[in-house]
Amino acid sequence: MKTILILGAGLSSSSLIRYLLENSTENDWKVRIVDRDQALVEQKINGHTNGVALSFNALDANERLPEIEQADLVISMLPARFHIEVAEDCIATQTDLITPSYISTEMRALNEKAEAAGIVIMNEIGVDPGIDHMSAMKIIHEIQNKGGEITSFKSFCGGLVAPESDNNPWNYKFTWNPRNVVLAGQGGAASFIQDGQYKYIPYNRLFGRLHNMSIEGFGDFVGYANRDSLSYRSTYGLEDIPTIYRGTLRRPGYCAAWDVFIELGMTDDSYTMTNTENMTPRSFLNAYLPYHPTKTVEEKFKLFLREDRAHLFNRFDWLGIFKDEPLVNLDSPTPAQALQKILVDKLSLADGDKDMLVMIHEFEYALNGKNHAISSHMVNLGEDEVYTSMSNTVGLPAAICAKMVLNGSLKSKGVILPVQPEVYNPILEELERFDISFVESSQEL
Repeated sequence: MKTILILGAGLSSSSLIRYLLENSTENDWKVRIVDRDQALVEQKINGHTNGVALSFNALDANERLPEIEQADLVISMLPARFHIEVAEDCIATQTDLITPSYISTEMRALNEKAEAAGIVIMNEIGVDPGIDHMSAMKIIHEIQNKGGEITSFKSFCGGLVAPESDNNPWNYKFTWNPRNVVLAGQGGAASFIQDGQYKYIPYNRLFGRLHNMSIEGFGDFVGYANRDSLSYRSTYGLEDIPTIYRGTLRRPGYCAAWDVFIELGMTDDSYTMTNTENMTPRSFLNAYLPYHPTKTVEEKFKLFLREDRAHLFNRFDWLGIFKDEPLVNLDSPTPAQALQKILVDKLSLADGDKDMLVMIHEFEYALNGKNHAISSHMVNLGEDEVYTSMSNTVGLPAAICAKMVLNGSLKSKGVILPVQPEVYNPILEELERFDISFVESSQEL
């Protein structure tokens, strides 16, 4: 019997755990899952005889290493900053490792050690990154194999609320870490290349520079630029491509409203506020509006919006931003933390809600003197508020990859990404069984 050790049983681990347990008897696996909340692990194991619930500090090497030593494979669902320590343990114990997180410079530097240890460290095997790489590389290789030259690649992905659960004016609910949503786009200008020209969008303009798209049956979307598109030229082997752009999807109107929060300064996470013991949404908003002896908060906010954004007022009213009820459990928050509290109270998935994961790829290429375009999109709906589309699309690629590592069909060693046919073809093929599949269309330009 082979042993799989999963570090972390949070939101994105639900579908991963379910898949591995459902396939454990056939493949003779024992699945050991650690989380600080052992009751949460037991709930996700749901009595399966091949699941073992553990509770210890997975960030402590002294507690973590003995478990890694007895595992055949480790899947780290910890926050990305902890993966290096886990990877070093796996190299020392010659244990294969899978993580869905972005590969870091420090992780890349472990490649030779991982190869010498005879193990694979698979990174970016979730959805974004993960399914985006695999689905894009499949098309890229198909174009290149017939002699085409790719001139433009644009890719967008977004975790959204499913249409049947979309019941608020923001057309959005949290399906991912709310903090990451509140801080999205910060930390430097978004960078990409357009027709050979390098372009940069600073944070204060990010949500105003949008791409408009639509998918038949699912309506309209807008995309704003991710912070780094340029590094994907090397990831995809497209170093000389004239246009490459990666972005995040939202519904129309969301970005215009979010821009208001940015302009007010409410997404800032660089300082803590004072005198917040009795802070309410109303007083929080008022702290970022000019003083006036007689005007109400609503009146000042309408002046701030200006006429061209007046139509957005109802979105903020619906959030409860004008309410005078205390924001509980906040101790000297940053503006971003206070905003997150307000948003989570209103934009979390409710019982029975479903989320939706949308991915869109747009390619242009030249072949035999003619220009062509390919559009490819995937829309996946979650099952419920536990087995969400986000959990399925993050967890299932990692779980299928785990099966490939353990049965020997994935033979690569070292620190790798899922960008080769022997990796992405079987994973994409199996994902279709879970309604995670792409619809393609092509045309001559």
